[in-house]
Amino acid sequence: MPPAGPIPADEYPVHQAPLSLRHTATSDRNAYDRCYFNAHDRTGDVFFVAGLGVYPALGVIDGFATLRRGDRQVTVRASDALGDDRLDQRVGPLRVEVVEPLRRIRLVGEGTGGRAGGGGASLAYDLEWEGSFPAVEEARHHFRQGDRVILDACRFAQVGTWAGEIVVGGERLEVGRDVWVGTRDRSWGIRPVGDPEPPGRAADEPIEGFWWTYVPLRFDDFAVVVIVQEEPDGTRILNDAVRVWPGGSGRAPEQLGWPETEIRYRPGTRHPEAAVLHLTAGAGPGERRRAVRIEVETLGFVALNCGPGYGGDPEWLHGQWRGRGWTEVVEHDLTDPAVAGRVPFGVVDHVARAVWHDDGGADHDGAVGHGMFEHGTFGRHDPSGFAGWDSVAPQDG
Repeated sequence: MPPAGPIPADEYPVHQAPLSLRHTATSDRNAYDRCYFNAHDRTGDVFFVAGLGVYPALGVIDGFATLRRGDRQVTVRASDALGDDRLDQRVGPLRVEVVEPLRRIRLVGEGTGGRAGGGGASLAYDLEWEGSFPAVEEARHHFRQGDRVILDACRFAQVGTWAGEIVVGGERLEVGRDVWVGTRDRSWGIRPVGDPEPPGRAADEPIEGFWWTYVPLRFDDFAVVVIVQEEPDGTRILNDAVRVWPGGSGRAPEQLGWPETEIRYRPGTRHPEAAVLHLTAGAGPGERRRAVRIEVETLGFVALNCGPGYGGDPEWLHGQWRGRGWTEVVEHDLTDPAVAGRVPFGVVDHVARAVWHDDGGADHDGAVGHGMFEHGTFGRHDPSGFAGWDSVAPQDG
């Protein structure tokens, strides 16, 4: 084959290494660049999640869109060979259009369904995202398993509103900005993607557990993003909490100290029914530091390992090569024991209703917000009282 030449993105002054943008600066096979979106009507009765990613070292582009209503999740997922035009974010029937960078994004899913055992399931949508507050860059995420770096990524997050429509199973759902809210992020770097690698030593020395909490919330006057990841013994390896003010306010993002979490799990499970986030506000010049707490109630959820292709999904994982032009529509019944048994061993995105309590900040005390409570906990986590993979919250009484 002739040497690969430049691609259209090379026309723009955005290079970060002496390479064409066809290539990443790292040779790691796990290089990725991905976007994620969610949308809901604040009730938890319906929850839409979508994403699209490219994996340059694997030569793959893929995406998905999932809608949960009641006990069923419908997912459209697509994969193809990665082409030269990285500015054209589309795969199969799915596409992401940047209408106004960091402000407005359009998501389109052309109608498709009834294939791959989907039982006639179908999902289509045309939605426009509008950021309510500026996007915020999160703390760099660096994670080792043993001596190997398995995740080294940068990400920005944003909360906002949605307008448009979703059509599921032939039924049209109108999406309006006065009701529909959500969160999004874009991340890039390296993380485990594609077909599993040989485990090597890790097969004899597997991880003991994983505990992760990610909570982006939209209030009327501000946004909050909280991230916590801990080792099985409770050691904090990722820690970030920030409040974001309106773009025209002139106020920089406000750090909210060292977040502490109290999660109430449903007895006999690891399903988080509610949580309290303990934060610290008032870090600016001349301000008095004060304790703040956010009370979170979880509503409906999407299991990311039941269709969307995140870790623990036995059917499809991001970055896997499925051949050119692969598209599939699947439907999962979350009451099916085989599916329900899978859910606790992956990350789960919950619709969240939140109340901000700040006795020293009367203007916002009692403010109600909505967003996402993303949580993953499996294996050992000492602070939660989980001793191993079969540990669950104690039964009442």
